[in-house]
Amino acid sequence: MKLLIETIGWIGSVFVIGAYALNSYQKIKSDSLQFQLMNLVGGILLIVNSIYKEAYPFTFINSVWVVIAISSLIKNRK
Repeated sequence: MKLLIETIGWIGSVFVIGAYALNSYQKIKSDSLQFQLMNLVGGILLIVNSIYKEAYPFTFINSVWVVIAISSLIKNRK
């Protein structure tokens, strides 16, 4: 189980950092579906990892990250 949670955390990190890098190098826009989905999925995976590790400040910041991604997806859908 520990290896699975570690893997989930690493994948989440790759998604969040990947979204940031792609946006920074102007490969995707910050209001694109791809950017927001990468942040959403990455944030959720990082939440799973941080809850398992009882790192609650990290859980909080990633929960906010996910809420921002969801609200942006809803806003951009309209």
